[in-house]
Amino acid sequence: MKRSTILGNSNLNINRMGLGCMGMSEFYGTFDENESVKTLHKAIDLGVNFFDTADMYGWGANEKLIGRAFRDKWKQVVLATKFAVMRGPKGEWLGLNGQPEYIKKACENSLANLGIDAIDLYYMHRQAPDVEIEVIVGAMADLVKQGKVKYIGLSEVNADTIRRAHAVHPISAVQSEFSLWSREPEQEVFDVCKELGITFVAYSPLGRGFLTGAYKSRDDFEAGDFRLSNPRFTDEAIKENIRFVDVIETIATEKEATKAQIALSWILSHNDQITAIPGTRKIHRLEENLGAFNVNLSENDMKLIAASLPQETIGNRY
Repeated sequence: MKRSTILGNSNLNINRMGLGCMGMSEFYGTFDENESVKTLHKAIDLGVNFFDTADMYGWGANEKLIGRAFRDKWKQVVLATKFAVMRGPKGEWLGLNGQPEYIKKACENSLANLGIDAIDLYYMHRQAPDVEIEVIVGAMADLVKQGKVKYIGLSEVNADTIRRAHAVHPISAVQSEFSLWSREPEQEVFDVCKELGITFVAYSPLGRGFLTGAYKSRDDFEAGDFRLSNPRFTDEAIKENIRFVDVIETIATEKEATKAQIALSWILSHNDQITAIPGTRKIHRLEENLGAFNVNLSENDMKLIAASLPQETIGNRY
């Protein structure tokens, strides 16, 4: 299994197992920044070079954390960040913004938070419903011309939006939730990404941790954990969705691998261009996730998993 690929429509070589950094600053219970920095440094030592953040994670705190961690390591890093989701001074949600002036300001803020001169990959986090994609991508293209952004990407968009965006400026990456229990991108997005040479980036590839088998009831989450407000993590949903974990466990036992490794290997086995960005704050989880490269899923394994999965997930993604 290939461990690296060229980021679509770019000259950047990225590790196919990147690291999602969101949980290092918010959403998934308590966190320790010193532990996170050690994990970020260990990731580089293990050959990971693709890191994912956003300006809204900890409303700037996550970018600043990464800026401190990589202050003298930027030559070893391909960094992706995002704009569009507005947060207030206390973290309150203020909606989506895709206006060109806002995008320019958001980029400047991210550059300052990270302490860099140019962002490797700049995503539109979500599309503001009142702004056409051509306007948004046009503003992002201006940032490329100014040298503040190297390549651009989109998050959670459909095939038509990808085509319209790519007609304005080459899109290098499309990021969407994709895992054994979130398979919507298989329907159209994979095909258009392949056609246009765009890298697909799978976020939450472990189903926000659920597919590892670590969470069997709501009691397993810390108070304030974002997942407690998620429809897929109600008591009823957990009870039904555990069937996904059962399928993975059967294959994991046969392969002498962990459930996380099976879930990640399943994603990477789709094609050589797909990348995944599982998030973790802990070194031992990082090492476990990277072990997915050593798991070989045959065509029959892939067919068995597909045939064994439940037909639908209980609870919406959000």
